[in-house]
Amino acid sequence: MNLATLERRLTTLAARLQSPAASLTAMEVARRAGIAPDPWQADVLTSNARQIVLLCSRQSGKSTTTAILATHQAVSVPDSLTLIFSPSLRQSNELYLKVRSTLAAVGGDAPEALEENATTLRLANGSRVISLPGSEKTTRGYSAPNLVIEDEAARVDDDLYQAIRPMLATSRGRHVMLSSPFGARGHFHEVWQRGGPAWLRVKVTAHDVPRIDPVWLAAERAAIGDWWFQQEYLCLFRDAIDSAFRGEDIDAMADTGIVPLFGRVA
Repeated sequence: MNLATLERRLTTLAARLQSPAASLTAMEVARRAGIAPDPWQADVLTSNARQIVLLCSRQSGKSTTTAILATHQAVSVPDSLTLIFSPSLRQSNELYLKVRSTLAAVGGDAPEALEENATTLRLANGSRVISLPGSEKTTRGYSAPNLVIEDEAARVDDDLYQAIRPMLATSRGRHVMLSSPFGARGHFHEVWQRGGPAWLRVKVTAHDVPRIDPVWLAAERAAIGDWWFQQEYLCLFRDAIDSAFRGEDIDAMADTGIVPLFGRVA
């Protein structure tokens, strides 16, 4: 690289860092988007946790929260990469559209969009936001993302989750999973139950959302039945309807205190 090229790159980088958007907080992005965050949303938007799992009721505002996180990442951190995954491209695009809408609300302080199509947003500060379908094969062309958002994570294939994890090895990027439950199985359930202190866990039931009418909730419970209601609105993991055994019964069968016949395996 010659001196002239280096000088141009340093000048471009300095301009990016001096952008007004570089100093915006996630809470300020929310304010500009006309969002008054609920307490749990404010906690997530101000957290520096690298791994976050949001176990949330339907219509709780979890997608709005992660769209604000993605927008803040893109406008405030030059050259950052945000990837949005979900079980299908259609679902990923719904969250991606929220990001684009939030970016528009930031206004003139946001870096200019150099590319903006159905799945990719590229800003003048070098940041990108990309919407992807829920296929393990589509993930391997991307590396070192700064933020991974896994929407409807309870329904995302475990193979995709396993493909996502190595991406974050060198970037030390953030991983945010959000979903209502869908059975006591899969990586979302496993992370919520046994992920350990490395994950910030946030649970929001329908009763925690002031915008959901309790009278409507009661009618909804009568309409869809307890099994669906407990998962969709109360954030309770329930075994599949056709399960032969309950998950808690299977867990109770395991005894980690028993020493193997020929000693513990190293």
